[in-house]
Amino acid sequence: MSGFKTTGEKKLMLFSGRAHPELAEEVAHHLGAGLVPTKAFDFANGEIYVRYEESARGADCFLIQSHTAPINKWIMEQLIMIDALKRASARSITVIVPFYGYARQDKKHKGREPISAKLVADLMKTAGADRIVTVDLHTDQIVGFFDGPVDHLFALPLLADYVGHKVDRSKLTVVSPDAGRVRVADRWCDRLGAPLAIVHKRRDKDVANQVTVHEVVGDVKGRVCVLVDDMIDTGGTICAAADALFAHGAEDVIVTATHGVLSGPAADRLKNSKVSEFVFTNTLPTPSELELDKITVLSIAPTIADAVKEIFEDGSVTSLFEEQQ
Repeated sequence: MSGFKTTGEKKLMLFSGRAHPELAEEVAHHLGAGLVPTKAFDFANGEIYVRYEESARGADCFLIQSHTAPINKWIMEQLIMIDALKRASARSITVIVPFYGYARQDKKHKGREPISAKLVADLMKTAGADRIVTVDLHTDQIVGFFDGPVDHLFALPLLADYVGHKVDRSKLTVVSPDAGRVRVADRWCDRLGAPLAIVHKRRDKDVANQVTVHEVVGDVKGRVCVLVDDMIDTGGTICAAADALFAHGAEDVIVTATHGVLSGPAADRLKNSKVSEFVFTNTLPTPSELELDKITVLSIAPTIADAVKEIFEDGSVTSLFEEQQ
């Protein structure tokens, strides 16, 4: 069954794009609802066609699409799906974006640059989205880019509790891979009762994804270090940070990140790293070449399902935030 009704005949309908259907199916399972059958395909020239096989008239519609590679294709498909729901007379359209594309382009560093994260938000609003649900944005300011409610969920409890149950907490040190992630790392420290360390780095401004690690601030000698970040893309930053920790005497290093983008040389870097375990959530599909013993993927589906339920029942999504921070 694709939707279910509650008192007052409110109807929830759950839709999924083609980018990461496995996550959408998990969310549907936790909600006790099925995904609405959808016909979607590419024309020979690359244009996308979408048609829902059930009426969405008067329904509260939730559309799941994570912006994985090829990212531009899946963003465009999501926009088309939003437009189709708007034209199908949906009562409301909530867009669930577990990984928000272009989140790293959230400000102008130089003249004549775009703010692409804002553009993506504007496109969703124009297409017809009433609300956005997303997980661990690269920066909090992106919440303000969308002209409407944005529910910003956090994977910290899921990731931190996994690490906390696996490692002797008395030996644990939480490490921020750069100064920009200190606030998040501090929350980890509060949850796990662990000290904080910081890897100081400097990025080569003329070469994308190139980072030089300089020093470690904090005591990591003989400690089990958990490096915490929002995403791992090519793996260069995090693997260099791990090398710096080992060079300063760390006993072991565990890496956690909400989003495993894992593009380009990431596979080789993770395989060859001395890091004992990489822990991600399934906001993005894990490439088949990275199905390694030292990669653990935790499901974010229950967290998303809880948020959907609160929104549909006019509950408090903020209460979820308060529990997670």
